[in-house]
Amino acid sequence: MNVLWYMCAPDGAYPWNAEGSRRVDYGYFRQLAQAYDHLGYTGALFATGAHDVWVLAAALLPYTERLKFLIAIHPGLVPVTLLGKMAATLQDFSRGRVMINVVSGDAKMLGAYGMTMPHDERYVMADEYLTIWHRLMRGESVTHEGKYLSVTGAKLALPAGSAIAPPPLWFGGSSEPAIEVAAKHVDTYLSWGETPEQMRLKVEQVKRRAAAYERELSYGIRLYVIVRNTDAEAWEAAQWLYDRMGEDAIAANQRFVGGTDSVGQQRMSAMHGGVKPANIRDLETAPNLWSGIGLVRPGPGTAIVGSPDTVIRTLEAYQAAGIETFILSGMPLLEEAYRFGELVLPRLPVERQLRDAKQFTWSTLFDRDLSAGKLPAA
Repeated sequence: MNVLWYMCAPDGAYPWNAEGSRRVDYGYFRQLAQAYDHLGYTGALFATGAHDVWVLAAALLPYTERLKFLIAIHPGLVPVTLLGKMAATLQDFSRGRVMINVVSGDAKMLGAYGMTMPHDERYVMADEYLTIWHRLMRGESVTHEGKYLSVTGAKLALPAGSAIAPPPLWFGGSSEPAIEVAAKHVDTYLSWGETPEQMRLKVEQVKRRAAAYERELSYGIRLYVIVRNTDAEAWEAAQWLYDRMGEDAIAANQRFVGGTDSVGQQRMSAMHGGVKPANIRDLETAPNLWSGIGLVRPGPGTAIVGSPDTVIRTLEAYQAAGIETFILSGMPLLEEAYRFGELVLPRLPVERQLRDAKQFTWSTLFDRDLSAGKLPAA
């Protein structure tokens, strides 16, 4: 099992409102990176948001030792040869800790960057883009004249003869064209917070498509987590968040995601319909899975809610459906990374490269001082 945490602004106790938002700057990002590294998470997702992911990842690299960096890219926004050079450089400097998350986005977001392709056409372009990417990463000299891309004599110096493998590709997308691109090109297929049964069906669908290319993929999911010592306490924490989801915040988010051509976002929005019922449990889409966060946050809006035992059972249900990788987060990122990292992560079958350090308690310090004769015996 791979477990990654989230690295993206905004953040805070309930960051859809100004009073619930936290100041996010370089110092705070350093805290996050060092915490994830210290706790033993597999990596962090550098998602598209307020900060440029490549600048952010490069800036945090010196503060980590083992953490892998999953960096989001949009095919076509950066020339493929330049992207290859950027990725190869960071892969070299990080000693192989870079992974690339291929995100096709939606028309609204891409339009801000000057890309106006229709939904299905974006995936045709992505197919061409990733075909060139693979050739560059193999160290080939590439001349290509296609429908969307043209390169002449493109070649990367770093991959050719390098002992470090090219960054693996991760990919999310629920439409038929997206699944076709994933089956053909990527290493890990990602989905947003659907139920274990929905994920089982999706994994089977992608597996069939990948088999046509004689390929095998791994599978992952992006979820929130609200974990507390008991199920009751976890649902109380979810209720606390729910009580702070005002009409204005819900309406603003629904305007933002409304009319999207992203099939994944459409599937997330269908879980709650943009409506806040009186009973929080009315948004429980499967046992211990709550879609309420999707009311106020775009993208994956599903949270696992429960005690450590409940969270682990839910993760195991996803495992049984074929999921190997979990990209998780809570609010605020720092505190919830520690909470999950101490209550749940040590009990998961995750390869954790932890420092050789002792765990101290007040009693161990007291016993040490007593044995050294520094404290009087009772």
